[in-house]
Amino acid sequence: MQLDLTGKRALITAGAGGIGRRTAELFSQAGAKVFICDIDQDQLEDARDKVANLGGTLTDVSDKEALKAMFGAAVDYLGGLDILVNNAGTAGPTGPVEGVSFEDWQSCIDINLTSTFLMTQMAVPYLRDAGGGAIINLSSAAGKFGFPMRSPYSAAKWGIVGFTRTIAIELGPDRIRCNAIQPGAVEGARIDRVIKAKAEAKGISENAMRSELASIASLKEFVTADDIASMILFLCSKAGAHITGQALSVDAGLEGLV
Repeated sequence: MQLDLTGKRALITAGAGGIGRRTAELFSQAGAKVFICDIDQDQLEDARDKVANLGGTLTDVSDKEALKAMFGAAVDYLGGLDILVNNAGTAGPTGPVEGVSFEDWQSCIDINLTSTFLMTQMAVPYLRDAGGGAIINLSSAAGKFGFPMRSPYSAAKWGIVGFTRTIAIELGPDRIRCNAIQPGAVEGARIDRVIKAKAEAKGISENAMRSELASIASLKEFVTADDIASMILFLCSKAGAHITGQALSVDAGLEGLV
């Protein structure tokens, strides 16, 4: 099955590394013109150098005015919009709920959830003008299970699911499809940081924490950025033309979180 995005115009937040970078690569290979934002200048420049049909700019998604400026640059570069991937996120603090500061709570919600809301608001008129399109929001297995010691993150990722299902109903008549992806532990720098923080909080070694996380998946392993990006590509292609309002798990069969 060929997943073709020829002529499509896509915007991906946090697109210079990890899941976002791999999604940008697959979109470009499938024929899409892509614009990304990121907070890492070096990774952003590397992506622009190595990925065809790619534009991008440095952006902090927790800054509302910066988001507006980035979005304007994106639609100017793309000439419109067919696909929005709300990929930007942060792990947030690790610790018991009574120890989470308001500032850490707010930062986690702003980056993971509020940026998704703001980006979607800006994108809808352009997607409607295009005759329809696709919005993909990155949730998490933490938006499916309770996640001890990660209350801000879990709250934000559950919020993504409710937001996605609601806007899918609202925007369906405009042929705008909205889905959420719920990755499990994804190999890479972010999960390494999470493992370190959780290991410290639990007083165990990082290797023990990694093994504990892998043990609760049916396949006993982590997923990869390519696994997630491939699902995003599928949903944004004609193959996913009648999939909307879903929270789709790509998590190696997680049975819970620790």
